[in-house]
Amino acid sequence: QLQLVELGGASVQPGGSLRLSCVVTGRTVDFNAIGWFRQAPGKQREGVSCISAADTTNKIYYLDSVNGRFTISRDNAKNTVYLQMNNLKPEDTGIYSCALDSVLYRECKLQDQGFYFWWGQGTQVTVSP
Repeated sequence: QLQLVELGGASVQPGGSLRLSCVVTGRTVDFNAIGWFRQAPGKQREGVSCISAADTTNKIYYLDSVNGRFTISRDNAKNTVYLQMNNLKPEDTGIYSCALDSVLYRECKLQDQGFYFWWGQGTQVTVSP
């Protein structure tokens, strides 16, 4: 059974760093697009970053507000996608979830949540003084 599990959420001070992991079990993910999303209290869920399937355009996308601070990467050997978050700000607070596209060999879509078929439960990130 395919599962996505997010790890690494925590409470940090502004300026701090965290690395989130999205561990996928049940299938390999080399050739599937994966996205990271977040939902802040009282706000709609938004795409933070996504990475396209291997052997496609290999394009990566970031939300404008995190570009230059966050880095997405994948380790195919570990079936894991990472989101390295640096210089965290209070507005980065939220529940971070990863999602997997069910179709092979596609370029990821940052803000199209319907593009992704499988979702993890999420991990809480809190940035406060």
